[in-house]
Amino acid sequence: MLGNALQWTQDFWNDSYHGAPTNGATWTAGDCAWRVVRGGSWGFVPRSDRAAFRFGSASPVKYLQLGFRLARTD
Repeated sequence: MLGNALQWTQDFWNDSYHGAPTNGATWTAGDCAWRVVRGGSWGFVPRSDRAAFRFGSASPVKYLQLGFRLARTD
């Protein structure tokens, strides 16, 4: 899936992982005006094309390279 589009996430932006959930839950503490964007896209430099690449983006914002992935929990 990497390289197709940046992935918009539900997590709020934090400068570091200090205090992040360890069970994969959404991180709802932090700056709610900014969301985490992950991965890379065809419009970014190759080093950003990895799952660990992340940056904060104002919410809402539009980029040609930005998408989202739907997930369902039971």
